[in-house]
Amino acid sequence: MNSIIELTDYYSSNNYAPLKLVITEGKGGKVWDTDGKQYIDCISGFSVANQGHCHPTIVKAMTEQASKLSIISRVLYSDNLGKWEEKICHLAKKDKVLPLNSGTEAVEAAIKIARKWGSDVKGITDGQVEIIAMNNNFHGRTLGSLSLSNHDAYKSGFHPLLQGTKTVDFGDIEQLTQAISPNTAAIILEPIQGEGGVNIPPKGYIQAVRQLCDKHQILLIADEIQVGLGRTGKWFAMEWEQVVPDIYILGKALGGGLYPVSAVLANNDVMRVLTPGTHGSTFGGNPLAIAISTAALDVLKDEQLVERSERLGSFLLKALLQLKHPSIKEIRGRGLFIGIELNTDAAPFVEQLIKRGILCKDTHRTIIRLSPPLVIDKEEINQIVAAFQDVFKN
Repeated sequence: MNSIIELTDYYSSNNYAPLKLVITEGKGGKVWDTDGKQYIDCISGFSVANQGHCHPTIVKAMTEQASKLSIISRVLYSDNLGKWEEKICHLAKKDKVLPLNSGTEAVEAAIKIARKWGSDVKGITDGQVEIIAMNNNFHGRTLGSLSLSNHDAYKSGFHPLLQGTKTVDFGDIEQLTQAISPNTAAIILEPIQGEGGVNIPPKGYIQAVRQLCDKHQILLIADEIQVGLGRTGKWFAMEWEQVVPDIYILGKALGGGLYPVSAVLANNDVMRVLTPGTHGSTFGGNPLAIAISTAALDVLKDEQLVERSERLGSFLLKALLQLKHPSIKEIRGRGLFIGIELNTDAAPFVEQLIKRGILCKDTHRTIIRLSPPLVIDKEEINQIVAAFQDVFKN
């Protein structure tokens, strides 16, 4: 294992600081390292593997399509794209979808759509369009996505970033109201912040944001890359407040843990600002990606993983709330998306959980984030709870 880590560190750029583990196999909710040690995966690639690792239905769809046709340019039609588009548009209740690859690529596309809509439809002077984001957000690390962040550590050395962006505190409707100007074209938010620490907004906040958007002719963009597709116990986390955004951004689990697939969805009145040549993606919507994503969506529906997430997540959260330890500040979550916030450094606790076979990671130094595959069973949930009880007892 050490030789693999040394080789990887020698040649890799230094933009990651991985846990000192080498994973060689994954199945369902579990992964194994080079020594054969088994772990319950409570990271899931940050919600990439909602359907579990190497789901046989998705693997089958992938291998069958790969042996037939993998990629053609979007200057041609493929035989499976339209069916997938129909499926995902019906799911999100939107007219149109833009198929892409990574999550941050989809955020970049949503920024472009919002800006173009702002100038073409709302009538904002081109170059003066503004987008408001939330503090502690994470929309990605490419230039446009990074411009939405308030984290100086992420942005330092990469200026100048995109102009026309503002950030306000997540959950503060008064601050958001004050930030709106006639040039505001869009408000972008994660319905529940992931990297920020599983931050759940106050009840009614998302509804209030929707009302502001309606009042001021502003697009509401929901970044559901990490929290969508069953992670929080709903198909979309926006459903917790029965709010429909103007634009959905999806990714991660859309590729079934096997392939990068993302999407931007909106109705005709928004998506019509894109015309031939205004945007493109070489790999977006390729036949292999679409076959995999179709199977990924089918697995979520056919195996009732969204409902499973809500049911098992509620069980896990209730069990974790019984933990008593002076280091615990708050435990919060929706579905199988749970954050344990401490009043001290979380890294030593994470280290002990990993030793007990629970693969997890801290975020923002003091928060342990849990996001196991939605295929996890109750026995594995009990093992997670037992490990936490042991660590916080000792």
